[in-house]
Amino acid sequence: MKTQIYFVLGPTASGKSKFALSLANKLKGEIINADSMQIYRDLSILTARPTVNDQKKINHHLYGFVKGDVRFNVQKWCEEASKKINYLLDKNIKPILVGGTGLYIESLINGIVSIPSIPEKVKLESDKVISKIGKENFFNLVKELDSNAMKNISPNDSQRIKRIWEVNYFTKKKFSDWKQNKNKKLINLVDYKILLFLPEKSANYKRVDNRTHVMIQDGAIEEVKNLLKLNYNNSLPIMKAHGVPEIQSYLNNEVSIKECISKIQQVTRNYVKRQHTWWRSSNLNIFKKFDQFPDEIELNSINLD
Repeated sequence: MKTQIYFVLGPTASGKSKFALSLANKLKGEIINADSMQIYRDLSILTARPTVNDQKKINHHLYGFVKGDVRFNVQKWCEEASKKINYLLDKNIKPILVGGTGLYIESLINGIVSIPSIPEKVKLESDKVISKIGKENFFNLVKELDSNAMKNISPNDSQRIKRIWEVNYFTKKKFSDWKQNKNKKLINLVDYKILLFLPEKSANYKRVDNRTHVMIQDGAIEEVKNLLKLNYNNSLPIMKAHGVPEIQSYLNNEVSIKECISKIQQVTRNYVKRQHTWWRSSNLNIFKKFDQFPDEIELNSINLD
């Protein structure tokens, strides 16, 4: 039986979306978003969402479908992605999942541990603690609370660090203890193939730097202006998307446009570095791994069988 589901994965700014478009054309498939920021309706430029024109060529799913004042999480995404995969398979259409959020992919394939939902007030409490003691001290505090959960977590990975603290604070039980529970699968993925692109990091960084300039030219500052008019709480994930805090600082006259661009480039490069580390240490079953960018590879040269 021919493979029904494909994953096009890799770090940000590597060119996955364009490759996925070609793959969808070749396989008569449709594209499902697996990026934790491209789900948000209020950000399209800064999250590099596929263009309206590209979305007209091939049906795209789970892009820009969540309001910015919603805290979306891996379980919600797995639920939505599972529905879309089943919907497409029922119509004999190949789902092609595209993204760089490793936790989303791993959770969809291996299942997720059921952890109680964390109330908004607890999430705000973790922000207060960080503001009070600083990011470095918060990192060390969480490491003391749950050293097992903090293994291989970068001090820059603020979302995961916050999550570990919040689970511990709210449930009075370590995050690492919760993780020992049996994974719950929302969909049984058997027949799938992962295409993973991990080009050389320094080359990836250059693409990040260039893409940042393009985003600014394409209206990223205006996009953040419009986002700020919605008065969302700064603790929400959308307000921490790469580029939002930096442009906010520029709009508040705290930094120059040059400093703003430089900071966006730096935080995005840091994220790319974490993505490379995550994918290189992943235990997922990779069908093909490439050390080039997708646009450096001729699709027809890849044996998909």
